[in-house]
Amino acid sequence: MHEVDKVIGQRLTSSVPLVAQISQYIIAAGGKRLRPALLLMVCGALGYRGAHRHSLAAVVELIHTATLLHDDVVDASTLRRGRPTANETFGNPASVLVGDFLHTRSFQMMVEAGSMRIMEILSEATNVIAEGEVLQLMNMHDASLDEAGYLRVIRSKTAKLFEASARLGAVLAGGSPDIEEACATYGQALGTAFQIIDDVLDYDGDVSEMGKNLGDDLREGKSTLPLIAAMERGTKTQADVVRQAIEQGSTDQLADIVRIVHETGALEVTRAAAVNEAHRAMSAAERLPTNAYSAALLELAAQLLTRRN
Repeated sequence: MHEVDKVIGQRLTSSVPLVAQISQYIIAAGGKRLRPALLLMVCGALGYRGAHRHSLAAVVELIHTATLLHDDVVDASTLRRGRPTANETFGNPASVLVGDFLHTRSFQMMVEAGSMRIMEILSEATNVIAEGEVLQLMNMHDASLDEAGYLRVIRSKTAKLFEASARLGAVLAGGSPDIEEACATYGQALGTAFQIIDDVLDYDGDVSEMGKNLGDDLREGKSTLPLIAAMERGTKTQADVVRQAIEQGSTDQLADIVRIVHETGALEVTRAAAVNEAHRAMSAAERLPTNAYSAALLELAAQLLTRRN
């Protein structure tokens, strides 16, 4: 990961000062770096030690960072990773344009690998993520969204880059089609579990640990799984309170909604969905060679279920 950070630092240079300033601002905020770490771990599990693993891990992180810049503008977010978002600090126009720069820089870098297969994986992933963003926008304030619709969004918007990261590791290592699909399945399941737990924490987290404002999803009119489950399991009165908040994008009754989510067992339902995805990821990881890296992949899937930020 130190080598990946070096690559990122080297490739964020620009003759336009604001580009480098905003890029460094969001990269320096840290984060879990799960997607590049996932690529590196898959490479390790399959025995690949070439330099392309560092450059492509950097590409994955730049794509992710670009989506964060655009997300925060679309969602009007003010806090990420415990500090003001780039759009809050530099303004929406600059954030959008620097997000574009990160996307185009990532494509410059992926070309250097000299592999059409790698280009295919990353370009398809970037396109699916963009579709997921639009789909989520269409679903805003829609309280009729069901679990299948919710999963469609997060598998496009969040899990797709996890899937691509893991698949890239297998491609770099020259893995068989079966191994490549096992890695892709692991990545998709891990990314899905990650987002489901993230949505749990919006109603069961600590803002000081999470680095974002509780209730942000509700404020944006997002119908996430805890709310979907609460409406399904609650009384008509409880469901109406949640439905109205989603449709209005209001947090005026946030305390009541948090109580409803807890009282209806919606968090347990949501965590159970995350457990199923984590087990799917672990089953896929068990198809990889047995070594310290594949053991770490198994541990990562298990630890997702206990994350608090």
